[in-house]
Amino acid sequence: MIPARYARAVFSLIMSGLMSCIVTGIATVKAIGFGPSTFGDWLASWAFCWPIAFTVILLFGPTVQRMVNCMVRPQD
Repeated sequence: MIPARYARAVFSLIMSGLMSCIVTGIATVKAIGFGPSTFGDWLASWAFCWPIAFTVILLFGPTVQRMVNCMVRPQD
């Protein structure tokens, strides 16, 4: 098991991987359509974008969480 102190980093890694996978897949198909090179182009795009998405979520996640906390009321 991974120690709890790494929870935010693990969450950021998984969320950024999932979101960047979906978004780059959709963007790749929209840009070039389905063809023999689509899968390779998508993988290249995903490999480029995932580290960027991970960094953004890791850096801005706490700020976004504070913003959300200001927008919602506590549960009753």
